[in-house]
Amino acid sequence: MKVTNILFGLGLLSILEESVAYPGMSNTISEIKQRTLPKRQTLLQRRVVRPRQVETAEDPEAPEEPGVLIGDIKDGGTTPIGKTVARILLETESGQSLEAGYQIPGPPNSTECKEDTCCIWAHISAELTAAFRGPSGRCNKWARAAVRLGFHDAGTWSQALADNGQDFGGADGSIALSADEIQRPENNGLQGIVNKTQVWQKKFGVGMGDLIQFSAQHAVVTCPLGPRIRTFVGRKDSSKAAVDGLLPGVNDSADKLIKLFEDKTISPHDLVALLGAHTTSEQFFVDTEQKGAPQDGTPGVWDTLFYNQTLGTGPLPKEVFRFPSDIVLSKDPRTADEWLSFSGPEGQNHWNEDYSYSYIRLSMLGVNNINNLTECTKVLPLPRPYFQDAGQLLVNE
Repeated sequence: MKVTNILFGLGLLSILEESVAYPGMSNTISEIKQRTLPKRQTLLQRRVVRPRQVETAEDPEAPEEPGVLIGDIKDGGTTPIGKTVARILLETESGQSLEAGYQIPGPPNSTECKEDTCCIWAHISAELTAAFRGPSGRCNKWARAAVRLGFHDAGTWSQALADNGQDFGGADGSIALSADEIQRPENNGLQGIVNKTQVWQKKFGVGMGDLIQFSAQHAVVTCPLGPRIRTFVGRKDSSKAAVDGLLPGVNDSADKLIKLFEDKTISPHDLVALLGAHTTSEQFFVDTEQKGAPQDGTPGVWDTLFYNQTLGTGPLPKEVFRFPSDIVLSKDPRTADEWLSFSGPEGQNHWNEDYSYSYIRLSMLGVNNINNLTECTKVLPLPRPYFQDAGQLLVNE
């Protein structure tokens, strides 16, 4: 299990009194309050690296193999940025950053802006903040759609296919650039955010693959309590549709899901972290009689209530819809321990760290010019580790 290096408090001190009526709420509130950090405590601490675990059904405590390097940095990288990404993928360097103070050198079309790769992304960041934040400060439907779009573009890559000459798909923008990928059933509901992203791409003139991943990571930090994930730009776009059948289904078994993600170099440990993005998701197509049902009770906050509620141990309003695939992974011996660790008192800190590492890996799938990317994390909004009304249930914006 990883030890956190960035301690983000939940700040769930303002809980609606009526919410204690939900089964198990009193115990969960007690745990949530324990997760809040004193404001005097530093946000950044040095990471302590410990051996991770391979969560196999036969031996859940077996030592885990080191992370796999991908793309053009399988040799550890040949440029400073390539080596940085390699260290992040191996989890020996933080996947989060609080670097701030960036000064925009000029308007988007100015010479000064064109000479600074991150300048245009600072302008995009300002537009996304306005688009993704609701009136109360929670993240809204466009933010959660941007997170989902990032998954559905990057997740369409397979190591086995790449090894056999089909090294395409992944974080290349094809979900918005190809003629048919967005029409696939698993992408239902993403048409609206694709349309908005296409407008932003035309306005700012950046790559689609970059814009999709930048938006997904921006959306996470726009949500209260979300981590500020290190963000890189410079991917190559493709209009070639990714191979079909590479995304998970809500009725898949644990075996199928674990095998699917291991073929993307994503371990069971990291799969559990990535699934936590369901903390802000809503379903519209799995059960049409419950359109808009969230996967946890606080869909505008990047908290760990999803892990509790999937287990059935947290406040579980009837409006919350639990995916069968999440339930089976919460109980599988290869993933159950990590699931429980995210649902506990230190879960927020642990999850923010693990999600950051896991999502950076996902966002690099199919990217074969990692050595030539540029880091622009400094233009993202700073995280909000405290949010007064974070525990207020079923607020949707």
